[in-house]
Amino acid sequence: MKQPSAAAGSPEYRLVRGLGLVDAAMLVAGSMIGSGIFIVSADMARQLGSAGWLLVTWALTGVLTVSAALSYGELAAMMPRAGGQYVYLREAYGPLAGFLYGWTLFLVIQTGTVAAVAVAFAKFLGVLWPGLSETHVLAGVGRFKLTPATLVAIGVLGLLTWSNTTGLRTGKWVQNVFTWAKIAALAALVLSGLVLGANQTALRANFTDWWSAATTTAVKTGAGGLQAVTTPLTTVGLLLALGTAMVGSLFSADAWNNVTFTAGEVKDPQRNLPRSLLLGVGLVCGLYFLVNVGYLVTLPLAGNPAGATALERGIQFAQNDRVATAAMEVILGPRAVTVMAGLILVSTFGCMNGMILAGARVYYAMARDGLFFAPVGRLNRHGVPRNGLIVQCLWACLLTLSGTYSDLLDYVIFAVLVFYALTIGGLFVLRRTRPDAERPYRAVGYPWLPALYIGAAALIALVLLVAEKTRANTWPGLLIVLAGVPVYALGARRLAARAKGELLAGGRRPPA
Repeated sequence: MKQPSAAAGSPEYRLVRGLGLVDAAMLVAGSMIGSGIFIVSADMARQLGSAGWLLVTWALTGVLTVSAALSYGELAAMMPRAGGQYVYLREAYGPLAGFLYGWTLFLVIQTGTVAAVAVAFAKFLGVLWPGLSETHVLAGVGRFKLTPATLVAIGVLGLLTWSNTTGLRTGKWVQNVFTWAKIAALAALVLSGLVLGANQTALRANFTDWWSAATTTAVKTGAGGLQAVTTPLTTVGLLLALGTAMVGSLFSADAWNNVTFTAGEVKDPQRNLPRSLLLGVGLVCGLYFLVNVGYLVTLPLAGNPAGATALERGIQFAQNDRVATAAMEVILGPRAVTVMAGLILVSTFGCMNGMILAGARVYYAMARDGLFFAPVGRLNRHGVPRNGLIVQCLWACLLTLSGTYSDLLDYVIFAVLVFYALTIGGLFVLRRTRPDAERPYRAVGYPWLPALYIGAAALIALVLLVAEKTRANTWPGLLIVLAGVPVYALGARRLAARAKGELLAGGRRPPA
């Protein structure tokens, strides 16, 4: 576990290859399943207004995500190193591309997602213990607010960060236990909907007319109430609606790439990384599709925002967009709120653990390349990047206080799609520039499936740039990425100066 260090004889610890196939697959699935699947279908239903198009959107999300995972499998088997996607971008396009990904990942993608999931955990804990509600503001300065929910979010982030500093074994144990629990809970949700929740009201409303698409909004009436207003979608309007609706489904299925960040700790990575990607992604996307079928046989898609019951409000106007809770309310009655709060607590806890575990490995790889704080490039005696875990935790905690993390997540939707497309484009680049490199696994369907994903991602990104609902947050997302260019330029200049000095002194050049 130890190896000689460049520093005067001090020991340097190595990453431990302690993740088997099942562990890696659970990391994929556990990082994907958060709170999104229980919520986002409400907004998607308002944008699409059709049961058929809602299922098409989830099916397209599954196809795209699986095709991306199959492509990543080749890169992961070819370069099974800590950092994953950061390494693939660096090797395909150069260090600037890798840095921009890592910069955005740290600034908003990974830490922002972890912060948002932590606050979701705290909110649903507040359902069980109202004293922890975010409505009680303990202190605040501008957008920075301290509430009991914020303290819970920070506490759970600190707890999971600490547990992951104690070694990979602890992190994978927590991940496996909570991911199996989440999978079982989603399977139970599907079976409950199909067997116990199916009713004639929902079946007639949703499956009589599959394809009449329309956007729906809730507007105030003269009497101070609310009513639904629908606007039929034209062909162009439907294309834009599909693109914007997929934002919710794609992000509910995101973070599957996190297992590549831990490639340096996977046993037999050339075989297990591609398999874990396919198993984890395939399982979750299949469950997500079936969960939405369960929603549609239990609740009418169209609803009344002023409705008194879950059936009257439908999927579109489920209370607080909590579609899963509304579906379970039809089956269990008032107990559904408590049951679903418990399920989401399990789901978000496991999601946080997976993302905390994996994200620190990217900052570790960047630091080893001289592109992040140097102490982050060291491992503790348990063989984990403790400093990277701590830095990640501190920034995520700050985002929970700022109240801006949800905005930041919106900003990077466009950037995430671009980085996924660029990474898959790296397959074509590396096949050309490194034709003789060892490839234990080759992407299924190459070049057509990778090209399909790149084309679809480009189309969705274009829709996000022009659609009224998303364009205001798309351009800032692009600016966040581009802001990394001058930061990289400054860091690269310092790195070059340091390397030159070490060479002149007869020392070793830092890894690149």
